[in-house]
Amino acid sequence: MKREPLPTAMDGYRAPWWLPGGNAQTLWAALYAQRHFGPAPRWQRTRWDTPDGDFIDVDLSTHTAPPGAPLLVLFHGLEGSSASQYAVAFADFAASEGLAFAVPHFRGCSGEINRAPRAYHSGDFEEIDWILKRLAADHPGRPLLAVGVSLGGNALLRWAGEMGEGAAHTVRAVAAVCSPLDLAAGGHAIGRGFNRLVYTRMFLSSMVPKALRKLEQYPGLFDREALLAARDLYSFDNLFTAPLHGFRDTEDYWARASAKPVLAQIRVPALALNARNDPFVPAASLPTLRDAGPCVTLWQTAQGGHVGFPALRPPLRSHVRAMPDAVGRWLLANI
Repeated sequence: MKREPLPTAMDGYRAPWWLPGGNAQTLWAALYAQRHFGPAPRWQRTRWDTPDGDFIDVDLSTHTAPPGAPLLVLFHGLEGSSASQYAVAFADFAASEGLAFAVPHFRGCSGEINRAPRAYHSGDFEEIDWILKRLAADHPGRPLLAVGVSLGGNALLRWAGEMGEGAAHTVRAVAAVCSPLDLAAGGHAIGRGFNRLVYTRMFLSSMVPKALRKLEQYPGLFDREALLAARDLYSFDNLFTAPLHGFRDTEDYWARASAKPVLAQIRVPALALNARNDPFVPAASLPTLRDAGPCVTLWQTAQGGHVGFPALRPPLRSHVRAMPDAVGRWLLANI
């Protein structure tokens, strides 16, 4: 299989001059990006009952896709959803290319708390496996392409590595965008300085209330006061994520759930796109060609932030389509 060196399609990416640095590129894309492309996606939601008695919600874009056109599946990031700016941008890319497009929500991320004690986590490859196989069965005749963003990308590449040769029976190609493939490096980075003040607070502001609702469902599930005292993701994962999903503690979770150690086992075309100025994915932790193995392409751009990649169209119309266009076309080229 042909293997690229470091970045190609995104190699020339440069953020607008008025967004210097990874934090500006991250926060602007998440909070202030304007659409300036096609109409907002409309979703048809389907609820699937899971084998363990829980449910997930899957949003399918209602735009027209010809019979036999590929189905692009997006796995969102931590506390993301089909409303996330990157999901909307990928939906627009899919509509412009005539692809079907689906966003499965990890448990508890579709606006309704899930039934089971468990939630979701960065290495949830068993859930990825079940979702992809269900989508393949529900859409026969459509080749599947999958992209994961941040947490979703780590889980997706973890799945591809765990499945080895078997992944090709389900998908044609996969991509991970701004994923912390070394979870320990990313987890420690987000817990320091500006990251702790901004990003950690943002994530905990939704994760802690969800966990408390889970405690109402299952009294005694964890120590309430200890969770309320958590000020970083390390503590939250130690009290909630790790024990609820079969890990000993945070260190065990971050080590066993990281995709970086299994990249060389991937046997389908796979792309890992990371910006080297990502505020909470340290450049030193990114995979090298030696880590990647023969089927993994690495794109590592100088700029972009965390799932940012802001761009402009004349006259000064801002948008976030540059990354979905490049990643989507890479996936289509590898069918």
